[in-house]
Amino acid sequence: MDLYEHQARQLFAEHGIAVPRAEVVDSAATAQRAARRLGGRVVVKAQVRTGGRGKAGGVKMAADPAAAALTARQMLGMDIRGHTVRTVMLAEPVDIEAEFYVSYVLDRASGAFLAIASAEGGMEIEEVAATRPDAVTRVPVDPAEGVTDDKARQIAEAAGLPAEAAPVLSRLWQVLTREDALLVEVNPLVRTVDGRILALDGKVTLDDNALFRQSRWGTDGRDPHGDPLEAEAAAKGLNYVKLDGEVGIIGNGAGLVMSTLDVVAGCGGRPANFLDIGGGASARVMADGLSLILSDPDVKSVLVNVFGGITACDAVADGIVQALETVRVTKPLVVRLDGNNAPRGRAILDARAHPLVHQAATMDGAARRAARLADAA
Repeated sequence: MDLYEHQARQLFAEHGIAVPRAEVVDSAATAQRAARRLGGRVVVKAQVRTGGRGKAGGVKMAADPAAAALTARQMLGMDIRGHTVRTVMLAEPVDIEAEFYVSYVLDRASGAFLAIASAEGGMEIEEVAATRPDAVTRVPVDPAEGVTDDKARQIAEAAGLPAEAAPVLSRLWQVLTREDALLVEVNPLVRTVDGRILALDGKVTLDDNALFRQSRWGTDGRDPHGDPLEAEAAAKGLNYVKLDGEVGIIGNGAGLVMSTLDVVAGCGGRPANFLDIGGGASARVMADGLSLILSDPDVKSVLVNVFGGITACDAVADGIVQALETVRVTKPLVVRLDGNNAPRGRAILDARAHPLVHQAATMDGAARRAARLADAA
C-alpha cells in the first residue's frame, strides 16, 4: 500500500528525519487559515498516491493565504493520472542550496535491499538515471546487517552526498525495517542555505502482507487499493498491482508473472503492472484482464505469457480469441504460449490473424519484442 506524502513525512519525522512544517486540508477556507499559521507563503501540494504531480499542476507556490485558498480550490477535485485530489498539503517553503535523491527498495532478484542515491535529486531523477546512469549510485544492503553508521557513510560518499546526509540514510533504513516498508524514498532531500538537511517530499510503500500491523493508516474512508485500476481489478477478482512502466503483463501463476517482470526489465522494458489470471484463463478472465490493462494510458504494449498446465494452451488461445471480439485492442499484444497443447494454441491464434497480435516462441523473445514495441510507440 502506498502512503500519501503527508503520511510518509509523518513517518520520517517519527524516525528523526527533519521535514518542513506542513498541514493537510480539504477545503479552500481551511487552506487559508493553515497558510496564515505557516507564515503566509506556502507550497501547495496535491495529495494523491501517484507520481507526476508537478507536471500535472499538482504542486504550486502560493504567495499569501488568499493565494493558498485559491490554489487549493483549483486543485481539490482535479484528476491526476486517474486519482482525484481530495486533500492538499500546505508546506512551509525553504531556501534550497542543493537537492539530492535517496531511497531503499526491495531487490527481488537478489533477495536483498538496494540503496539508491544521487547528488542530483529533484523532479527529473528518472531522466538522470536513464541518460547518465553513472550519476546514480546503487549499493546492495544485506538485510541481516542493515545500514550501520559506517554503511550510511559509505553510501553517502559513493553518491557524492554531503557527510551530514549520512544520518538520514541510517534513519531512512529504520523507516523501511520498522514500518514494514518495501520502498522508502526522499526526493528531494535538500540542504538549505542555512545548512539544514530536510526531506521535502517522500514516498513509502508498505508491504500488503503486514497491513495488519499498520492499521493506523487506514484508508481514510476511500479506495483501499490506492489506484483506480487496482480497485477495478479487485472488483473483477483479478490479482493486479499497478507499476510505473509501459509494458502490460498478463500471466498465469504468480511465479511466472514475477519472472516475466524480471525478464522484461532485463530487456530494457519497464513493466506497467503485475496481473496473475491464475490457472483458469477463461475467455471472460482474459477479456477482463486485457480490458483492464488496455485502459491504462501508460501501457504501450502488452505481453501475455502463459504456461499451459491444468488449463491447456488451446483453451487459453480460445480465451484470447474470444476476448479479441469483446475488447477493442489498440496496442500491440505479444503472446507466448508454452506447455500443454501449445502448438494447437499457437495455431488458433495464427488462424485468427489479428493485426496487432504477435506470437513468440520463448519468454526472452516475447519480452524483447514487447519492450521494442513499447519503445517504438
